Amino acid sequence: MEKDTKINYDSVKGHRQRVKEKFLKTNFEGWHDYEILEFILFFSIPRRDTKDIAKALIKKFGSLKEVLLADYDKLKEIFDCIDGVGYHSIFFFRFLKEISVKYSEFQMKEKKKLSSPSDVFEFLKNNVGTLPEEKMVAVFLNASNKVICCDNISDGTVARSAVYPSKIVKNAVLKDARSVIVAHNHPGGVCKPSQNDIIATEAIQKALKTVDVILLDHIIVTNSDFYSFKDNGLI
Repeated sequence: MEKDTKINYDSVKGHRQRVKEKFLKTNFEGWHDYEILEFILFFSIPRRDTKDIAKALIKKFGSLKEVLLADYDKLKEIFDCIDGVGYHSIFFFRFLKEISVKYSEFQMKEKKKLSSPSDVFEFLKNNVGTLPEEKMVAVFLNASNKVICCDNISDGTVARSAVYPSKIVKNAVLKDARSVIVAHNHPGGVCKPSQNDIIATEAIQKALKTVDVILLDHIIVTNSDFYSFKDNGLI
């Protein structure tokens, strides 16, 4: 029994080494979604074949993208359905998502300035665009339109929050910001502002004027599209 286990592990180890060598040569070019996910699972599931697990996850969620974007609860739902997908793997998926957000933040901060809503969207689509619930963030900029930081302002429906205008103003003053871009996501995937979104934008703009800070834009984002209040004449 111990010999069979040893032989099986040697086979898995050899396969993993070949996949790693393939990655070094190709950087995922030409790979199927399940092959990339199989490779990712190497780092959270030791000493066993991960190909069948990867294929099962792709079948369940539809694509590699949807697996990586799935929230904790959705992954937990299939925890007992797919043998070998433990909590460690779920946390590892979360880590991959958050490290991509952090990388996007680094890129945004390194820009000399934010010149268009699409620049902001490239960062925000990973930060909030994929979330299953509404979240508002604020990007604070200096006099040269260079990013100082991006802060979480409110979790939950924008219309239900009564504190975010004052919180944005407070953070703008503390960070010595000269302008602000606010953004929130629409989990339903439609980038059309509601009346409450418009009212909230007017409240934020009015509050920022009291400290001589400009509201440059309010951007609604999903994981694939965005709506700019400025581009549509609402700011």
